[in-house]
Amino acid sequence: MTYPPNNDPQYGQQPPPYGQQPPQYGQPQPPQYGQQPPQYGQQPPQYGQQPPQYGQQPPQYGAPQYGQPQYGTPGGYGGVAANYASWGLRAGGYLIDSLVILPFYIVAIIVAAVAGNSNGTGGGAFALVSIIYLAGLAVFCYNRWYNGGKGQTWGRKMVGVRLISEETGQPIGTAMAFVRDLCHILDSLACYIGWLFPLWDEKRQTFADKIIKTVVIK
Repeated sequence: MTYPPNNDPQYGQQPPPYGQQPPQYGQPQPPQYGQQPPQYGQQPPQYGQQPPQYGQQPPQYGAPQYGQPQYGTPGGYGGVAANYASWGLRAGGYLIDSLVILPFYIVAIIVAAVAGNSNGTGGGAFALVSIIYLAGLAVFCYNRWYNGGKGQTWGRKMVGVRLISEETGQPIGTAMAFVRDLCHILDSLACYIGWLFPLWDEKRQTFADKIIKTVVIK
């Protein structure tokens, strides 16, 4: 003998309104008061999974979660390891940056030579030569520290490399570019071994790069 299904409400459960059938076993429950039903094509949250909060977008497929490294950034998948600049590119960029001041030196030498062959112009020539030297030094500092702090000096831009922080992947700023050049003093110690260190170092870093935690990438 078959008994009809028991549709009586359970203890603590509110009976359905008049004319509404109670949900059967295994059927999805209707949304509670104040809870939004899932949109068309959107899966309801699984057991143990928190629904997105109001105003919060659900994570897209393949998008990295909060706190995970991004692709192509230092420390991320692939990182910048494949883009480390070679020693030749680094040396070429540094050589071009050093030649920036060369025209000023040449002009200063010519002015000093002309003044030496003239009579009574020694004081004025010395002042002019000093101004030329200072102008060349100002251009050199602007290029190395201001442009370098933004990632590319004129020399690095010509050879196609960029200086960034290995921790953030961003330029290091003018102050840290100045400190990095000061740390190059350590690269000149012990027979300039620090300048040659990028030839075999995994990250192509000099001693100054390791101290400031910078890398040069293509």
